[in-house]
Amino acid sequence: MSKLEPGNYGKETTFAVRNHDAELSLDQYRRLPKHPVHLVLDNLRSAFNVGSIFRTADTARLARILTCGYTAHPPHPKLDKTALGTLDYIDTAHFDTTAAAVGALKEEGIPVWALETTSHSSSYAALRYPQPVALVLGNEALGVSSTVLEQCDQLIEIPMYGYKNSLNVAAACAVTVFEILRQWRQEEPHE
Repeated sequence: MSKLEPGNYGKETTFAVRNHDAELSLDQYRRLPKHPVHLVLDNLRSAFNVGSIFRTADTARLARILTCGYTAHPPHPKLDKTALGTLDYIDTAHFDTTAAAVGALKEEGIPVWALETTSHSSSYAALRYPQPVALVLGNEALGVSSTVLEQCDQLIEIPMYGYKNSLNVAAACAVTVFEILRQWRQEEPHE
């Protein structure tokens, strides 16, 4: 194990830090199998949050992102600041309304779950996620609209223990996406 000496912060000694991106062409990347998670962004205000969600979707190799309403969507100059070059690697579509996006997903037979703190929400870690699944993420101030919540098959929440009742939407996305993938990996047959 490495030991950091005073004044030697950040220098590793016995381990290698991976600091390079995948060496795949866009075409090679697009042929890789995707995890069947579809993110639905319900009128997100911040292009920086949206860009961060694109980066999370890339790192988890998710199926696609559906941007809705006034949510920034590619091409948009502010998205790449936090997406860090991942915009071309994620399939995306834009819908005028979140209700239309949810309706399209349901027509495809994809269950739609919303991440929202409500009196009917279950803990995000207490449920088993279907494959595929769509996850609706709400506006930073208003959350997921009540009209959309009524369309959803399941409501989930991340338990909060502090003064605030919510996480930043990009952080909540990452927490939930990686819980979904953790569960699915545990369910895979082992040799």
